[in-house]
Amino acid sequence: MEPRADQCAGAGSARTGDVTSCGTSPREASRTDSVAMEPRAVTPFIAIGVSKQDIREQIWDYMESQNLADFPRPVHHRIPNFKGASRAAEHFPGLQAFKMARTIKVNPDAPQKNARFFVLESKKTLLVPTPRLRTGLFNKITPPPGATKDILRKCATSQGVRNYSTPVGLDSKVLVDLVVVGSVAVSEKGWRIGKGEGYADLEYAMMVSMGAVSQGTPVVTIVHDCQVVDIPEALLEDHDLTVDYILTPTRVITTGCERPKPAGIAWSKISCEMMEKIPILRSLRHREEQAGKDVTLRDGPRSTPGAQAAPSTARSPQDPAPPELGSVPPSSVEIGNLPRDVRVSQLKRALSALGVVPSRLTWQGPQHRAFLHYRDPAEAQQAIACLQGFRLGASTVRVVLARQQRAGDLGGGHTAEPLPDHRPLLAHDDVLL
Repeated sequence: MEPRADQCAGAGSARTGDVTSCGTSPREASRTDSVAMEPRAVTPFIAIGVSKQDIREQIWDYMESQNLADFPRPVHHRIPNFKGASRAAEHFPGLQAFKMARTIKVNPDAPQKNARFFVLESKKTLLVPTPRLRTGLFNKITPPPGATKDILRKCATSQGVRNYSTPVGLDSKVLVDLVVVGSVAVSEKGWRIGKGEGYADLEYAMMVSMGAVSQGTPVVTIVHDCQVVDIPEALLEDHDLTVDYILTPTRVITTGCERPKPAGIAWSKISCEMMEKIPILRSLRHREEQAGKDVTLRDGPRSTPGAQAAPSTARSPQDPAPPELGSVPPSSVEIGNLPRDVRVSQLKRALSALGVVPSRLTWQGPQHRAFLHYRDPAEAQQAIACLQGFRLGASTVRVVLARQQRAGDLGGGHTAEPLPDHRPLLAHDDVLL
């Protein structure tokens, strides 16, 4: 069936659980989550496809051909921004789940920019995932004291994330009360299709592993009306995230979805390539392996909890020369609060297991610290993100970017041989809008 233009301009039959904004302001209408308004007599837009990708392509093509898409364009292979996204987000503060929430995680895509603003305007805690999870899981956005609405709107953009955010580590004990995700397609039953890379599903599963969310944590998505389609249940997998509320420019849909959300990270679905790209995922895997869980990857060898191979100490020709003891370069990471009885070999094994192997390691056991020397500041920042909340023995280590040190500060240390196997950096292609 070929979709009609008026179907994406606000069409869709109303039912219990829908709010239609015809003649009513979105914020006023959304004060209740289950108000039925007069339906419009139009044929609903039904996506026809035998796979998730078929549905994605149909949505993307239709939004572009009908000029419903908004910057950045084209919307293909993205969570699509759309004209009317701000109006759809105006339903958000009226949800009872929003009113009760104190900490809200909102995805970094363009259609949710106004949702991020409403969280900040309501003086709630805003968590935004880092794009592609490159440097951790969350950034907490903290506006400056006395911030005006204009500043709050900036805080909801990529510039605000850079200027007003701090990373949230694995041991932060954060509790997320409400989750907002982007979607390419979603059904009124609460079934969701993303852009195909699995980041929203993985973010949620990682939050479950951290204890940040539970099965009762509501999930919201903000989409155009034309993105609300029928999705065959046969396409869903156990790791797919479902939604409880759908906000469009004309409706608030309470899905009543009873399908269980992901119960944690499905390691058998994770590839070695994804492990290479996401440092915090390696850290979570190490934790779960220590806890005795099966963390075998989709294309990796069978895991044996507790078994770790000692890293080679062979020096590769491209490794830089060891730093002089009089200074610590800006690409070095300081690990403090090391247990008294820990050995340098134990730290090496742990770093190898987490995939944050430095070029060289300066050990200062008497001072309960060590310096990890990386090739450049970007690798050092990746290591810091991965090591947040890392435990060695009974202690949670302190991980910071090393400051320049005087020669006397490094006295008594010895430089270990370089460790092999550097991990590639990720492509920098996702931005907040």
